[in-house]
Amino acid sequence: MHWWSSPFPLPLCSELGLPPLNGLLWPLLLLFLWYCYRVGSDLPPPGRAHAGGKHKSASRRFLKLSRVGGGAGGGGAGGSDAETASASETATGGGGAAAPCISTETSEDEDPDGREYLTPVPGRPLFPPQASPTGRKLYAALQAYAKRYGWVGMGRIHKGLREQVRLNDHSTIQRPHLFFLPDVPSVPFFPRDAHRHDIELLEAQYPLILAEFQAVYQRGVDSKLGWSGPKGQTGFPLYSAGLCVTRNCRSCPHTYRTLLSLRTFISSNSLGGAGFVLLGPGISLGGSYGRTNARLRCHLGLQTPPLCELVVGGEPQRWSEGHCLLVDDSFLHTISHKGPPEDGPRAIFSVDLWHPNVAAAERQALDFIFNPEL
Repeated sequence: MHWWSSPFPLPLCSELGLPPLNGLLWPLLLLFLWYCYRVGSDLPPPGRAHAGGKHKSASRRFLKLSRVGGGAGGGGAGGSDAETASASETATGGGGAAAPCISTETSEDEDPDGREYLTPVPGRPLFPPQASPTGRKLYAALQAYAKRYGWVGMGRIHKGLREQVRLNDHSTIQRPHLFFLPDVPSVPFFPRDAHRHDIELLEAQYPLILAEFQAVYQRGVDSKLGWSGPKGQTGFPLYSAGLCVTRNCRSCPHTYRTLLSLRTFISSNSLGGAGFVLLGPGISLGGSYGRTNARLRCHLGLQTPPLCELVVGGEPQRWSEGHCLLVDDSFLHTISHKGPPEDGPRAIFSVDLWHPNVAAAERQALDFIFNPEL
């Protein structure tokens, strides 16, 4: 059986001190080496989708159309057929030459619920013609991030930027006006367990935070002293749009250190902020929406007269001194203080925290996209 090993520059088993191989093991060894070679050669380059994914998706759509008689009947879920037609018209010059950019091959045809993520596909425009300049700017920032770090984990952000235009055209109870992250569980008020560590830390530091608030409040509510906003709706920001307000932080050193101890405080992008917020007696703020559903607002009650109310998504709540409320302000919300003037203003310490279902990779990407210095 020595003729099996003669064509190959492999040492004999006897020279290695091993028992001789059976003749059947040599073909198995060759098959294994061939398999390893094929697997290694078929891997896609980093940052690119596997070429077979597109053909597989196309074949599934073909089978689905053939089952319904050539696709003459149904449209895609959520208006995806209209978006595809609009993208094709733009790509072929129907509405002018489209700028080359990375777009998406959506699998909404395969998933009626629209839960599948989007895969980057070169050479197609992403946004419909009515996309806002802000939306295009955010997508350009996402492209710059993906060029540096790759598209892994960017599916929901990619999908959210595309669907933001459609969301702004609908009247719903939840409609963030800047960025909507899809497939994120949302309720108007979240339980304490969503951010137990940060809530317990804020409530434990309540006496010191209250003392620093009273100190800056007794100095006077004036723009020259760090306060901002219209009369009756004034704020004393420590962080504003992701930037530290140095002067105000020096006035409240313990509160500033408490902020830095929070695990989920949004301190690196323009979606986040923190500070003291006042609401004067007799003032009601009409229905409005927050900027994004990727964050939760934590309200620590400092001074809460009895006739103050917060209604989010149709659910009313009241603040309590020394306790926190976790609010998703991307829902339609109203705030009112119906107490008499002698009750004084309602005062809370508001902190923006990450939504618990936003992954670490998505937080890093959103920090880059909403960088306050860009």
